[in-house]
Amino acid sequence: MIDNFEFKSRYDLADLLHIMQCLRAPGGCPWDAAQTHESIKKNLIEETYEVIEAINKQDRDLLLEELGDLLLQVVFHAEMENEKGNFNFDDVCNGVCQKLVERHPHVFGTVRADNAEEALSSWDEVKRKKKGQKKGSVPMLSIPRELPALMRADKVQTKAKKVGFDWPDISGALDKLEEETVELKQAIDSGNAAEISMELGDLLFSAVNVSRFVGCDAEEALTASTDKFIARFQKLEALAAERGLDLETASLAQMDALWDEIKSK
Repeated sequence: MIDNFEFKSRYDLADLLHIMQCLRAPGGCPWDAAQTHESIKKNLIEETYEVIEAINKQDRDLLLEELGDLLLQVVFHAEMENEKGNFNFDDVCNGVCQKLVERHPHVFGTVRADNAEEALSSWDEVKRKKKGQKKGSVPMLSIPRELPALMRADKVQTKAKKVGFDWPDISGALDKLEEETVELKQAIDSGNAAEISMELGDLLFSAVNVSRFVGCDAEEALTASTDKFIARFQKLEALAAERGLDLETASLAQMDALWDEIKSK
C-alpha cells in the first residue's frame, strides 16, 4: 500500500510518471514490479493496433482512451530504465524534441520545402547524414525486421527507388508479378517446401511493388480484402441457412455456387 497518495479529479503527465513509480515501488503492484521490457513488448504492439482501430472507426472517445494506453507503455519502459539509472522519461522527450528540430531544417532552419514531398526529402537527407548512411543497402538495413512484412517490403522498395533501382512504370512491376506467379506454380509442382516458401515470398514482395505504383497501401488493401471475405462468408452462411443447406456437409461446388451468387449481387 502506497502512503500519502494524492487523489485528484484530473491528473497530468507528471502524475502519470509518479503513479508508474508507485506501481513499481516496494508496496506497489507485484505484477507491475515484476515486468521487464521483454515481458510487456507484445502489449506495446497490441496497444498500437488498438489506436489504429480507433482511428479506422473514427471513434474519438476510443481514440482518447487508446492513446492513453499507448502512452502508458512508453512510460512503463522509460521507468524501467530510470530505475537502472540509464535514462528517464524526460530524456525520451528531449531526444524526440532534438530529432524534430534537427530533421525540420525547413521549419527551424534555412532549408526550403514548399510541399510535403520536399519536406519528406529534407527529413530523409538529414537522417541519412546524421546516421552516416550512404545511399544503398544501409538505409534498408535500418528498417526494423519486426515491422509487419508488407509494410517492411514497401519501405525497402521505397529506399531502393531513392537510388534509382525501380521500374520506370507499372508495366515492369506487373510483368514481374506474373513471372513470380509462374515460378510459384513451378515450385509447387516440384514439391520442395523451402522453394515454395521462397517463391511465395517473392510473389508477395512483387505484389507490394505493384501496390506502390498504384498508390495503394498493401497492408490496408489486404485488411480490406479480409474484411470483405468475412462479410461475404457471413452472407454465405445466411443464404445456406435460408435454403436449408448445412455447410459442414455441403460440397465445395455447392458452397462455390452460393459464393458466386453473393458476389454477383
